[in-house]
Amino acid sequence: MSRNRHILIVDDEADLRQTLARILQSAGYEVTTAENGRVALSILNNATLDLVYLDIRMPDIDGLEVLKIIHTHQPHLPVILFTARPDIQSALDALRFGATDYLLKPLRPEAVLERTQQVLLHQEKEQRKREIRAQIEALQSELRKLEADNATPIADIAFESRYLFRPPFKFDLIARRLTVNGCAVDLSPTSFDYLLVLARHAPHLVDYQTLVTEAQGYAVNAREARELAKWHIHHIRQAIEPNPDHPIYLLNVRGVGYRLVCE
Repeated sequence: MSRNRHILIVDDEADLRQTLARILQSAGYEVTTAENGRVALSILNNATLDLVYLDIRMPDIDGLEVLKIIHTHQPHLPVILFTARPDIQSALDALRFGATDYLLKPLRPEAVLERTQQVLLHQEKEQRKREIRAQIEALQSELRKLEADNATPIADIAFESRYLFRPPFKFDLIARRLTVNGCAVDLSPTSFDYLLVLARHAPHLVDYQTLVTEAQGYAVNAREARELAKWHIHHIRQAIEPNPDHPIYLLNVRGVGYRLVCE
């Protein structure tokens, strides 16, 4: 998974750049670092990258401006923001500008490695899906011919430890893939974790702070938890609800939290 993957780290703090580079290099990734936005954009123009870690607050060109440029020229390149807790609103803005995810400082090595693996795996799957779409019609035609010849379809073998079923939702915990009524749904790694927490608790209410802690692995105060959860719930509703403006699955208990309604 990590073989030949090239990651760029952009931050004006030398100690953080070096620490993050060591963490990722120890996991087998190729790492390039940049001390500011201008250097980062120069590297982006001359290298093939698989992932960018980008600080929001930098002295010359701030992270949001760098993100906008990346998203304009390389819309499929995943960018993970990292920021201090007071910058949570900026992190949420970054998600709206196309960032893949964000991490809060101080960074935990295990969180960095986990999120890196998840995002790169998701990127790999998206690329593979684009390749497969070009073959679907031919495969469907071949399948119809096989069925006409009384060919016996091969059943998928589902292991209980791999799947979590909350009809109409099916979570593949290894591939980290969600289907709703049998249809694949794309979610960012963090949004997938949020929905998974709600599914494990369903149909019971999950308060904001519990939701953030179980989904992202760190504790925040009630106000921050509400803002963090609100953004991901909005994103999830856009993906799973027939009408996001009138949700039937993901319900809000005002001022308390959310609960997932299943069949």
